Amino acid sequence: MIKFENLVKKFGDRTILKGISFEVEKGDILFILGTSGTGKSVLLKNIVGLLTPTSGNIWIDGEEVSQYTEEQYLPIRKKCGMVFQHPALFDSLSIFENVAFGLRRHYKLNEDEITKRVKECLSLVNLNDIESKLPQEISYGMQKRVSLARTVAVGPQVLLFDEPTTGLDPVTTNVVNHLILDLSRKLNTTSVVVSHDMHCALEIADKILVLDKGQIVEQGTPEEIRNSQVELVVGFMQEVENHV
Repeated sequence: MIKFENLVKKFGDRTILKGISFEVEKGDILFILGTSGTGKSVLLKNIVGLLTPTSGNIWIDGEEVSQYTEEQYLPIRKKCGMVFQHPALFDSLSIFENVAFGLRRHYKLNEDEITKRVKECLSLVNLNDIESKLPQEISYGMQKRVSLARTVAVGPQVLLFDEPTTGLDPVTTNVVNHLILDLSRKLNTTSVVVSHDMHCALEIADKILVLDKGQIVEQGTPEEIRNSQVELVVGFMQEVENHV
């Protein structure tokens, strides 16, 4: 579904991504881990065309997109749904209108169809009977789930998550992680999750990729990552064991 081949991204004389290559199979959940400033979010922005690579190739669903223009990228973006660190809901719109926003923009649906789709998506993230509320009337964790419902409403084939559990307590973190797993399986979407949470990655990822200073230092299944001898990964694993 997604393939990076020798991807380089520079900002001036700083090289953020130094020849990254990996693949994500359709329907898989890939976690990208690493310390702050290693290029995790830059990698995500290259997938949706918010950044253009300096060199290298990106394939999405069989199309090589690395040098697409803004206009060429539009159909690709429709295949991708992005869930940001913060819920980024429209404060002045009800929960219903927030979730319906993309549907009204991209599809010609009547009100009954929109209502049905909004209720379905809120139900997928275990939220019911909150459609008439405003974002500030619900908890931060619920706002995160609403933003997830809004993202899946337009039917993306790829879900991209940028630090989805930042600022959440452990219980809500667990809820959001299992939602990512449930949605990926139920909707058969391909999910790429940028995170610093090895514990969550080991629990729900099909594959884990560890970045350090713009390079992949380790990648594999959760089992392979558990047995890694790479220093940074060993450090992450000790962190996990200390929290158990």
